[in-house]
Amino acid sequence: MPTCIIHIDGGSRGNPGPAGAGVMLQWSDNGTPFHEAGYFLGEATNNFAEYQGLLRALDVAAAAGADELDIRSDSQLLVFQLIGKYRVKSPNIKPLYQQAVASLKRFGKWQARHVYREQNQRADQLANMAMDAIDDVIVIEDGVEK
Repeated sequence: MPTCIIHIDGGSRGNPGPAGAGVMLQWSDNGTPFHEAGYFLGEATNNFAEYQGLLRALDVAAAAGADELDIRSDSQLLVFQLIGKYRVKSPNIKPLYQQAVASLKRFGKWQARHVYREQNQRADQLANMAMDAIDDVIVIEDGVEK
């Protein structure tokens, strides 16, 4: 099975403020997205939104049968926490981090890497779409455009 490439982004207008997470998942063999969504999170911080995007993307990847993940995020904090380069100090983020680490054990192999915003534009757009709509926005689900 090909690697599942995951792009995630989270945003908050006010930090804390109205928040959203954007996720895009695609297979490495063809590059075609099979899931694109923005999730409205209510009042939250940017870091909370980043982790929510990751957790939702991991659930979608597991449901799609992915075994290998290539996680890409423009949140250096999230990526460096996942790979053990930074400690998780925030009591609000620690449970989300622990949930993410437990969720990653469902997969045979994974990597997380920091990418620049330009390489993560679609996930950013999806997060903003959810914040603008004040609701979840599902663009592609199970490979089908909505």
